Amino acid sequence: MKSARIVGLGKYLPSKILTNADLEKMVDTSDEWITTRTGIKERRIVEKGVGSSVLAYEAAKVALKRADLKPHDIDLIIVASITPDNQFPSTACYLQHHLKARRACCFDISAACAGFVYALSCAWQFIRGGLYKNALVVGSEVLSSITDWQDRSTCVLFGDGAGAAVLTASNKESFLSAYMGGDGSQAEILILPAGGSRISASEETVSKRMHYIKMKGNELFRVAVRVMVQAARRVLKQAELESQDINLFIPHQANNRIIDAVAKRLNMPLDKVYVNIARYGNMSSASSAVALCEAWEEGRIKKDDIVVLDTFGGGLVWGSCAIRWV
Repeated sequence: MKSARIVGLGKYLPSKILTNADLEKMVDTSDEWITTRTGIKERRIVEKGVGSSVLAYEAAKVALKRADLKPHDIDLIIVASITPDNQFPSTACYLQHHLKARRACCFDISAACAGFVYALSCAWQFIRGGLYKNALVVGSEVLSSITDWQDRSTCVLFGDGAGAAVLTASNKESFLSAYMGGDGSQAEILILPAGGSRISASEETVSKRMHYIKMKGNELFRVAVRVMVQAARRVLKQAELESQDINLFIPHQANNRIIDAVAKRLNMPLDKVYVNIARYGNMSSASSAVALCEAWEEGRIKKDDIVVLDTFGGGLVWGSCAIRWV
């Protein structure tokens, strides 16, 4: 039976940096307040008019080069994003065009902050089933386009970026287990209220600022910690592993307090937990992708290491996967 392994990673972060000091000039907040409650110091922001496919393209080029593959070698493209270029066509279609990867099937996944894990898991199964050989998986977000810069409770949290992974068929068992879950009854905790078929765009939705992220932070915190711990334990059990077997734990980068709480409940030493939230804030589906890439670039991931990605996002959805680095 075939499996899949990751053979190339890439990332792209816009050059423009928005610091906490910059936000102090925009809304009633402070660097101390943001840092204490979130751990975020700065985030990256695209120039106006730049879509998620552009960020995805830049990250994908790096991943493909490191994988020593050409765009025509790719037969599957999955883009995870809640900020697609358009409602349709998919951002994956735009990415396919930018790359000139004409052989590739392409589609998007909307699973918020869990999107990259969802997309990795899908690509793994497509390759394992023999349908495709080489897959490009990207988490790409322009969250600045749906952030309400007048809402001090949310505008301090989000940033833009993209991360990419190239997977190829392999007889080596790399993906050990994956788990995904959801609870649609709690959708209102984190939501973009308008712009879809339920509440289409109108003068009223614009005036009420319904095309921006709305979040109930306290409720989200409580749920996030619980389900991220459950998801991590689930994939460890499936892979017949224990917490101490993990060489690097990469949680979703939403809030330092959430990360610390999850690590504590998993008995995970903080030196085995990868954190880059201070530099980028929450980039939704791009967070895990960028963190995985940076951890590898920094030498935090070595051959035969066990790496666990653990995510949670609006939906509500969550997902985790265990990977042996081969």
